Amino acid sequence: MNYKMYYEMMEQPDSIRKTFDMELLKMEEISSKVETVDNIYLIGCGSSISTCYSIREALRMTSNLDIEVFTGYEFFYNKKLNKNENSIAIFTSQSGETADTLASLRRANENEIHTVAISNEEDSSMIHEAKSPIITRGGRETAILGTKTYITQLACLYQILFKASDYDKKDELLEELHNLPNIIEDVLKSSEDENKKLAKGLKDEEIFYCLGSGPNFGLAFKLAMTMIMEGAIKHACPLFSAEFRHGLIERAEKDVPIIFLDSNFDSDEITKKAIDFSNKLEAKTIVYNLKDYANVDKLLSPFILVIPLEWFIYYLAHYNNEDPGSTRHIGKVRYE
Repeated sequence: MNYKMYYEMMEQPDSIRKTFDMELLKMEEISSKVETVDNIYLIGCGSSISTCYSIREALRMTSNLDIEVFTGYEFFYNKKLNKNENSIAIFTSQSGETADTLASLRRANENEIHTVAISNEEDSSMIHEAKSPIITRGGRETAILGTKTYITQLACLYQILFKASDYDKKDELLEELHNLPNIIEDVLKSSEDENKKLAKGLKDEEIFYCLGSGPNFGLAFKLAMTMIMEGAIKHACPLFSAEFRHGLIERAEKDVPIIFLDSNFDSDEITKKAIDFSNKLEAKTIVYNLKDYANVDKLLSPFILVIPLEWFIYYLAHYNNEDPGSTRHIGKVRYE
C-alpha cells in the first residue's frame, strides 16, 4: 500500500516550482531588507530548525552574514534582544501555529524587530502576524515528516539569504537552486529500490547514529530527530561528523548502524576519517554520498540527499508495521 507520505514525497518538485512562481518577489524584498540589518535570527523547531542549521552552515562557508539559530523558546527567553534593534527574525513552521515559534514571533514584534514567517498554512497565526509572510506552496500536508514543507522552506531560506549575501558565486548557485525540481524528480525515481532494500535489512535495529558536516549537519539533525524518531519510531542521535571521536567513538562497535552524509565539503575530510574508523570496527556503516545521486553544487546537497533518506524512512517504518506519516504523542497542530 502507499501511505500518505508517498504522495507528499512525489509532490515535492511541484511544491518548489509553485513556491518560486508565487513567492519570489516577496523573497527578493526580504533579501533587500536583510542587506540592511546587523543581525539575522533564524527560529524554528523540529524539522524547521534543521533547515535553519543547514542554511547557517552553508553561509558560514561562503559569506560574512551574521546568523544565529534558535529554537522557539530559546529565542523567547533570550535576554539580549533590544527594542528597535537593527535585526531581522525569520520564523519557520509547517503549521504556522507551533506554540514555541509563535510565542517568539510575538516577542520579536513587541521589540519591533522585523519579522518574517515561512509557513505552509496561509491562514495560520504566524502568516497573519509576521511583517513579511512567505507561504510555501505545498498544499495541505498531513504526514508527520513534512516532506514538502522541509524542501520548500529550505529553498526559501537559500533564496532569501544567499541573494542578500556577498558570496561571489551566488547567482550561479541560485540558478541551480531553481533547477532543482527536475533533478529531484529523477532522484525520486532512481533512489527508491536501493533504500527499500536497505530498510528491510535494518528493520530490526533500534538505534541509529546520524552524522553530517556543514549544511549536511542540519539534514542529519532532521534525519535523527524527525525522520527516524517520529517517522520510523526508532531511537536516533544526530552529531556533527567532527564529534565522532568525542563520544560516539566509544559507542561505535560491530553491527551498530551509523549513517554518514558525505558531500565532499572541506570539513568532510573528518567525515571520511570517521567512516574509515567505523568500517574498521565493522559497524553497519551507511554512507549517503552526494555524487551518487546528482551532479549539483555541494552547497545544495541537503535538497538531494533528503530524497533517498525519505525512501529509507518510508520503508523502515513500513517494515515495522508503522505508518511513516502518523504520530503518537506529538502535540503539534494537525490538519483535519
